[in-house]
Amino acid sequence: MSIHRMPFQINPDRWMAEFFASKAAMTGGVIRRSRREVDTLIGVDRLELEVRRRGFHLLACGSQYLVVCDPGEIRTIC
Repeated sequence: MSIHRMPFQINPDRWMAEFFASKAAMTGGVIRRSRREVDTLIGVDRLELEVRRRGFHLLACGSQYLVVCDPGEIRTIC
């Protein structure tokens, strides 16, 4: 007998709340998420708005988004 399961649905508001309630966000760390996850679940525009609202920084590198949870200046070394 086959059991049909509904696809797991993540509430975008809850995802965002948990993202910014993480230890890294609360202590000025860096959070890394796949571009695919962000684009699928909440969209980069929404993430960007929340990052800007908090004075943090959003970077895109390869297949990842990086959120630097610190309002300080970012300097690329190499």
